[in-house]
Amino acid sequence: MINKETFHPLNYIKKEEYSGSMDGMRYMLKRVKTENDDVIRVTIWPEPYGINKTPDDQKQSIDVPLTNEGVETAADWLNEQYEKQEERWKESLRKPLV
Repeated sequence: MINKETFHPLNYIKKEEYSGSMDGMRYMLKRVKTENDDVIRVTIWPEPYGINKTPDDQKQSIDVPLTNEGVETAADWLNEQYEKQEERWKESLRKPLV
């Protein structure tokens, strides 16, 4: 689980993509320009492949504000999705690389 007390990638996200994984769930936080504002796009997908090799239908995303509060919302969403889909993530760890 992501600990919001120590999860502070905002300054990094403003310049680069931030990615990680949690027991079969991969995630990326990326600054994205929308029509009105810059946001953080938070994307999750199952192991074992990177975001570019994973089919789009296996990814889920949300946009949150490009703020410290947005980072907290992202951490909450990541933890929530990990718990809701825990079996999916564990199953992805059991699949062999092809």
